[in-house]
Amino acid sequence: MKTNMILAAASMSALLIMTDCEELPPADEQPNQITLNKKAAEIVEADQQFAFEIFREVYGLTDQENIMISPLSISYALGMTYNGAAGTTLEAFDSVLHFDGLTNTEVNESYKDLMDQLVTLDEKVEFCIANSIWYREGYTCEEDFLNINKTYFDAAVEALDFSDPAAVDIINNWIAEKTNDKIENMLNVIPADAFMYLVNAIYFNGKWRYQFDPEETIEKNFFLEGGEIHQADFMRINGGFNYTSHDKFTAVELPYGDSTFSMVLMLPGSNVTVGELVTEMDAAAWESWFTGSAMTNVQVELPKFTFGFKELLNEPLTDLGLGEAFGPCANFSKIRPENDLFISRVIHQSFIDVQEEGTEAAAATIVEMSFTSIDDPIPVMFIADRPFLFVIRENSTGVIAFMGKVGKPEYSKQ
Repeated sequence: MKTNMILAAASMSALLIMTDCEELPPADEQPNQITLNKKAAEIVEADQQFAFEIFREVYGLTDQENIMISPLSISYALGMTYNGAAGTTLEAFDSVLHFDGLTNTEVNESYKDLMDQLVTLDEKVEFCIANSIWYREGYTCEEDFLNINKTYFDAAVEALDFSDPAAVDIINNWIAEKTNDKIENMLNVIPADAFMYLVNAIYFNGKWRYQFDPEETIEKNFFLEGGEIHQADFMRINGGFNYTSHDKFTAVELPYGDSTFSMVLMLPGSNVTVGELVTEMDAAAWESWFTGSAMTNVQVELPKFTFGFKELLNEPLTDLGLGEAFGPCANFSKIRPENDLFISRVIHQSFIDVQEEGTEAAAATIVEMSFTSIDDPIPVMFIADRPFLFVIRENSTGVIAFMGKVGKPEYSKQ
């Protein structure tokens, strides 16, 4: 959930001070802020609406205990894909991403403006956004589509031989490099009908403005939803933080670096579940919930945690209204005038590590475009480059004469 707060940093970040551990900063010291024109501000608002919607969908479909997505990463990957859509498919993108009333140019300029400012906002926080497009070598792709994404998304574009087994590693290595090796082996296979991969990668590394003292970390009970008790290492700190007390939850905001970025922690009330809180979360609720936030002396006890999360977003995005883009009626004629493409997979993977010094987080989103049909079928590859089995049989009866495994092939003339 905090990932999307990056988008609202300009309006929600406040000067946070530690009353016990830090010298008070000058009264006129303020964190850097993103300056957006009216249209770019509308994109931020649209992204925030989309963030809560996609998180609710993912939350409702997964049974994993730890969940994290990057709405920003998903938005950028879909934003590049949006530039290839036309007709009712484009209308579906406008609806799901809340771009109604904005022109294609306004959307692209806003994405670029936001990205350029996010990555340079706080010198004490490492924040990187990278985009790339990989398409099947030997096939045509509209130059306008590629150039728009180069210009506004700073996307690296490369034709790649998808039939080469090394192609998977090339894309995975690009993602790993852009996420400081936190997102690895994301793409498992390139199907025979795949035409294009639109990829976004985001990396965040921020030190707490007020770091937890490792000597204060102690082991305590963490109570699971089912009632079981789990032992966890709790970090502790006392100081002045933005604090919110609501009838459904309490919340505290921990700043990073120069307070440009922060993490908002929301603890449901004793009679409220996380799921119930997620159900009510939307842009309007989020804004109203935090109107009463105030600087308060708070003792924070936060368990250290790190985990990775990976999910296929086809169903969540379909449920939000983008189903046409995943079917044979999809219109991506701006990518190929033959209009023979659809979205076959949207893969999302994330990582987070929260400890005494700060937070390291990364995410990547892959939009896989495939052919709806192929006039000249791409051959299926079978490369026996790992242990395999073999059978020699008599075909009329099915009698097996020989069966074996090759685990280490060696050869010498007999």
